[in-house]
Amino acid sequence: MAQNHSSKSLLNTMHLGNMKLNNRVFMAPLTRSRSNAPDHTQTPLHALYYAQRATAGLIISEATQISQQGQGYAWTPGLFTDEQVESWKPVTDAIHNAGGHIFVQLWHVGAISHNVFQPNNTKPVSASAWTPEGQAFVGDYHPDGPQLPHPEAHELTKDEIKAIIEDYKNAARHAIEAGFDGVEFHAANGYLIDQFMRDSVNKRTDEYGGSIENRLRLLNEVVDALREVLPAHRIGVRLTPKGGPGGSFDSNPATLYTAAAKSLSNKGLAYLHVVRPNSHVSKKEDIGTGTDLMTQMKQAFGSTFIINGEFTPEEAEAWVNSGKADAVAFGRMFIANPDLPERIAQDGPYNQPDPNTFYGGNEKGYTDYESLHKSRDQLKAS
Repeated sequence: MAQNHSSKSLLNTMHLGNMKLNNRVFMAPLTRSRSNAPDHTQTPLHALYYAQRATAGLIISEATQISQQGQGYAWTPGLFTDEQVESWKPVTDAIHNAGGHIFVQLWHVGAISHNVFQPNNTKPVSASAWTPEGQAFVGDYHPDGPQLPHPEAHELTKDEIKAIIEDYKNAARHAIEAGFDGVEFHAANGYLIDQFMRDSVNKRTDEYGGSIENRLRLLNEVVDALREVLPAHRIGVRLTPKGGPGGSFDSNPATLYTAAAKSLSNKGLAYLHVVRPNSHVSKKEDIGTGTDLMTQMKQAFGSTFIINGEFTPEEAEAWVNSGKADAVAFGRMFIANPDLPERIAQDGPYNQPDPNTFYGGNEKGYTDYESLHKSRDQLKAS
């Protein structure tokens, strides 16, 4: 990988396929629930938000549903209609005009949904009949909202699985049309693909259930389908060994997720993006675990490895400098610090994010965080 002469490994350049990235400070996918309802389109506010953060080595977009069936939260974007494609074009243009790169994260939540989001008010779907723990964030989609218990999900038939694979391909075609540099396949955080992978949910007795090989079948079928639409080096995959909404788990995550990384190793993919156990997505007892598993997954995958999960800049620097990761994806730090790479270069200071504005709303807590440049200009004017 190409490097510049920065004193920080995090700020060295790198290549993803034929794309040269300015640094290894990636922006993690962040659901912010600010898309238009009910058409799931983006707005000029999204273009500003992402353009402000275009100094990231790579932006991975907020999770974006591949179909109406794939939606699980209020006010999230889609990439399955022409109108949605058109609404994304000003966003990708703004990022490219600012010198940045963006992959769109393709999302199907599976059972982590509610009938109110589903076509014709039908049940959500999953690997097997399953009722997730917790509640769905339905916002004002339902008069009894904003949160309602998850209903039991319907076990997908094999024909329905084939249709979902086609939905992924269709979304990838739309991603190209919308101007994205690539796609990240969201196979993490307890959503649909994880529901097939994890044995607490997947009770199937056909070729999609039982053995680890069978439970990884849909993961690999979708990746192979995406490779029919996009060059492999424009496709990343995200996995999360532990955690996510709904309470799903696997009885042997180390074996399962190392096998998943290995199964993806010879496909020429852009990267594998792994979330370590952290307070945002994992059970309390799992936080701080998983470093050995991250190492095993990196070795099994054998190519560009992106890590995420409440990293401080100092810890991220140590991981990249030691070769444990090729880049680090930051989430909440990028929410509050649109110019995060510049702040890392000079060791801060860092704005603190406001959790009250994470989901829903307008520009407050979205596009109004100050950059260092803006702060300096204000000081000069005072």
